[in-house]
Amino acid sequence: MKTDNYYLREIESEDIAYIHKGLSNPEITQFYDVHFASLEETKVQMDWYENLKKEETGIWWGIFGVNDNEFRGACGFNNLDAEHKKAEIGLWLLKEFWGNGILKEVMPLLFEEGFTKLDLNRIEGYVVSENDKCKSALHKINFTYEGTMRECEVKNGKYISVDIYSVLKSDWIKQQV
Repeated sequence: MKTDNYYLREIESEDIAYIHKGLSNPEITQFYDVHFASLEETKVQMDWYENLKKEETGIWWGIFGVNDNEFRGACGFNNLDAEHKKAEIGLWLLKEFWGNGILKEVMPLLFEEGFTKLDLNRIEGYVVSENDKCKSALHKINFTYEGTMRECEVKNGKYISVDIYSVLKSDWIKQQV
């Protein structure tokens, strides 16, 4: 999958250094359930990517620059539910690429993949309520806010609330016209 400036390639075991670079940065993982201090620890995440694919419950891609092949971040689907035709979207960028419009450019590729090849009807986004940057990004790429699950999870010994966003296939089709 490719845009004018970026291409997506399935994450492979050889990408561990890229994944570690992102998921070891506390600014990137501040609102995530994962953080890896070493390459060895990052193998857990690499196994997770592999298991998603094996179990057909998701797929993740690295985001790379077309001109320089430089890794920018990762995006993909997990919790893919074939029966209910829905999946959860996930994405993160290396800090040096924040604010460059990358997500706005690559998200149409994910929508196309999700709604056509994976035959999804619904793509969901779950965001820690305090993560204003992520919520702003989802609004820019046409996700609809559906509500807040108040104090539904525990992180670092504290209850956190999670906002739910979605894009429906019918919404996406309307945007294509």
